[in-house]
Amino acid sequence: MTPTKNLLVELFVEELPPKALKKLGDAFAGVLRDQLVAQGLASAESVLTAFASPRRLAAHLTGVLAQAADKAVSQKLMPVSVGLDASGNATPALLKRLGALGADAAAVPALKRAPDGKAEALFYESTAKGATLADGLQKALAEAIAKLPIPKVMSYQLESGCELPGWSSVSFVRPAHGLVALHGTEVVAIEALGLQAGRDTHGHRFEARVDPVVLRDADSYAPQLADEGAVIASFDARRAEIVRQLAAAAAKVGGGVKPIHDDALLDEVTALVERPNVLVCEFEREFLDVPQECLILTMKANQKYFPLLDAADKLTHQFLVVSNISPDDASAVIGGNERVVRPRLADAKFFFDQDRKKSLASRVESLAKVVYHNKLGTQGERVERVMRIAQAIATQLAESTGDTGLAAKAVQAAQLAKADLVTDMVGEFPELQGTMGRYYALHDGLDAAVADAIEDHYKPRFAGDTLPRDTVGTVVAMADKLETLVGMFGIGNLPTGDRDPFALRRHALGVLRMLIEGKLPLQLRAVLAQAFAAFSAPLAGGAALTDPTDALESFIFDRLAGSLREQGASAQEVDAVLASRPQRLAEVPALLAAVRAFAVLPEAPALAAANKRIGNILKKSPEADAHVSELLLQEPAEKALYDAMQQTVPAADAQFAAGDYTASLQTLAALRAPVDAFFDGVMVNAEQVDLRLNRLGLLMLLHAAMNRVAQLERLAA
Repeated sequence: MTPTKNLLVELFVEELPPKALKKLGDAFAGVLRDQLVAQGLASAESVLTAFASPRRLAAHLTGVLAQAADKAVSQKLMPVSVGLDASGNATPALLKRLGALGADAAAVPALKRAPDGKAEALFYESTAKGATLADGLQKALAEAIAKLPIPKVMSYQLESGCELPGWSSVSFVRPAHGLVALHGTEVVAIEALGLQAGRDTHGHRFEARVDPVVLRDADSYAPQLADEGAVIASFDARRAEIVRQLAAAAAKVGGGVKPIHDDALLDEVTALVERPNVLVCEFEREFLDVPQECLILTMKANQKYFPLLDAADKLTHQFLVVSNISPDDASAVIGGNERVVRPRLADAKFFFDQDRKKSLASRVESLAKVVYHNKLGTQGERVERVMRIAQAIATQLAESTGDTGLAAKAVQAAQLAKADLVTDMVGEFPELQGTMGRYYALHDGLDAAVADAIEDHYKPRFAGDTLPRDTVGTVVAMADKLETLVGMFGIGNLPTGDRDPFALRRHALGVLRMLIEGKLPLQLRAVLAQAFAAFSAPLAGGAALTDPTDALESFIFDRLAGSLREQGASAQEVDAVLASRPQRLAEVPALLAAVRAFAVLPEAPALAAANKRIGNILKKSPEADAHVSELLLQEPAEKALYDAMQQTVPAADAQFAAGDYTASLQTLAALRAPVDAFFDGVMVNAEQVDLRLNRLGLLMLLHAAMNRVAQLERLAA
């Protein structure tokens, strides 16, 4: 067996984009591995380790051959009728084709004849020499570089190793300055981006003990970089070290404080440092008078700091910095970071103080100057529409809940929900829209429910996000999302493929979650009609909005079907429940649970098939009427079915009316035997018209009873 060695490939570059580093490292290593496996130089059992630091992309792969094994190749030449004449001799066409493959007439007797479709063809069998590692790795590296998910390509000039130094240019994510390729202890002769492979790399910019770091072999890469270069090359190992140091620093501060949990920030900081060193810093306590969301955001977004929270999740005046250097005396680093963050926090305090000098209500007028969409007008016009939708929804909910003050609060919250868009704080930090509106509403002395609704009307912002905390917030959130959906659908601005710039799919799922999880007693089409009615005023440019109710209803049900399937329901179960377009979506979970419980009953397959059969019969019998005369029941089987229905259907209907859909379907399951007997012993399409219509009427009553919960025929295989 040919011996294998481990392989290391590294590209040493200038600082890579931090938000893309993890993806770049995984893609670089993954494509290298896949290409080497495809060429037979590595196997599926070869273990891949990806490395990614701010200044390097690297891959370590075990079990790599110096040369791939030779392999048999069978090449189709041409049909036998074309390649051989009547005497079995090679034709000029065949000889020419063999010549192109490096063979001659001597190879003709060894050609293989095999069926190829309807004809017989000639095949040339040869042995292809396995690729050498130098050739295979060169190809794999070129492919890995070409397939990198580079956010933005940079072109730069090569200073050496090219035809025209200073003039020849290459393109890559950042300028590359070194290439390492080691197979065991041996350098693999490859090149890329104007660089020749060697065994030299570089460690930390400021703290490397040795420069360059001369790698002994492929397996010494990570240990040597850590020891001689002061670099933790593995992204995952570096991330874990940061997590460890953050926890240790928080424990040292004491008092039960903890660093804020933010995976995106942690990944970005991991991509900014090569050897992390966590330090504790602090700022003046007076800044804690500013809402903590503002301070946390500016520290995370602008400075990449980890704020420290107390046991009650309140911001403290201390924060953690992940430094890339580890001086003996860190006071200068700590002081520098504290000095840098102070103006950021001072800006946030200034914005907060200035914004509170004007009430939210006084800012609503300014929304008329903020363009929402060139066809749908300004934010001011949009607010008016959201207010009308909120009024309609709240009025309807108040009828069932008895909350007489709901409509007034919802309308007020809808009027003020977008007012914080014209504040200085949200202008600087758009992520705080809604959050700052709540703070300013409380400062203005508004009802807490109104203030909460201003913040909550954006919820749910993403999959798994919480819903608004009360009914006022739910009404305004529903109104806001419905206005967006109806407006965008009405002007034909629909999501296509992966493109959904206005997050219409997310808005639809948000509406669904609020209707279902909030158990709101609202009819979907009625709510959509109310939202469309809010667009009574002419749009920008005088155009009228096209009624999107039908298209939007289908869109929402498509989203609901997908969501239910993701939660574990089968396509048939979902189809059975949604085929009749139930309008009270709050009932859908109970309907689905009933169908799923029915589907496992032994009677379910037969009843579903019978229901499908009944549906097909009724489609061909438009003259049918849901009426049965006992005097016209002649066959024992039809009498037995009628008697069974008289006993089971009223009970099932009562259970349905009480909302016990599972019990309703299970009660109807008792009809399996009489239904089977009916189809075995009764001719539905009797010659006698009154008998036929009576039997069709019996089936129509049965069909209606069996399909109140769901269209059971959809469960039939």
